Amino acid sequence: MSHELAIETRGMTRMFADLTAVDGVDLAIPKGSIYGFLGPNGCGKSTSIRMLTGLLRPTSGQIRVLGETLPGAEEKLRRRIGYMTQKFSLYENLSVRENLEFVAQIYGLSRREAKARLAELLALYTLEGQERQMAGSMSGGQRQRLALAAATLHKPELLFLDEPTSAVDPENRREFWERLFDLCSQGTTILVSTHYMDEAERCHGLAILERGIKRADGSPQALMATMGARVLEVAGEGLRALKQQLIAEEAVLSAAQIGSRLRVLVRSDVAEPAAWLGSRVAGRSLAEVRPSLEDVFVTCTGGRHVG
Repeated sequence: MSHELAIETRGMTRMFADLTAVDGVDLAIPKGSIYGFLGPNGCGKSTSIRMLTGLLRPTSGQIRVLGETLPGAEEKLRRRIGYMTQKFSLYENLSVRENLEFVAQIYGLSRREAKARLAELLALYTLEGQERQMAGSMSGGQRQRLALAAATLHKPELLFLDEPTSAVDPENRREFWERLFDLCSQGTTILVSTHYMDEAERCHGLAILERGIKRADGSPQALMATMGARVLEVAGEGLRALKQQLIAEEAVLSAAQIGSRLRVLVRSDVAEPAAWLGSRVAGRSLAEVRPSLEDVFVTCTGGRHVG
């Protein structure tokens, strides 16, 4: 297994009774990158992260994190990794400063180290002046910044983020991602799970998960370039009826209305998709358009999660 990889797995599997939550997943995540798990709720993202952090033992398969084999190296890795859970996991009845001081104690920072690091983090995450505010009274964006400060307080080499932006508005999401790129530029490897397509497009690489199976893996650009379908948009009247007509065609992977247009994914083995679709849309205007990551997701999962 490579020393240039932060995470490497072979056949990573986790079963709960008869349910296979993660099914034979292979990963090779380079150091210093932002890697995403993309998929709907219940697809295996959180279970995978719990195995990679050592919180959950795999049923079978091999896991190596920062050169250490799991299970077995949990204590060695504790100071080297950070983990921000989907649910706010700090103490709501403690202040901002008290929460960060508590985390500093957990990671064994000296009083001098903790004081310097807290001052640095309060400034970095714009929490100055809020040191005495109770965490439970903070807004979603403030809580998110506090949770990220706590997860990175000990300067981890590898940071796990499980659906970190699910409870914040778009402006806070954009700001949060700027902070992730700052961390990455300083050498931190980041694994982030999300169900937002725009967030997944920001990652250097990603895996698309469905029902515990890895359906695709690569950079967003590479996945869009090789997705096995052509994307066309149709404009005109009667799009709801047209959608029903088109999804009955074997050559159509999906059709979804976006405003006054119908976005149609035609299998790439159709020789001339524009001509083929043009003969079926009764004189409506159509144009081939650039694929999106959502289109990749649809082709990988057979359109089962698109309305």
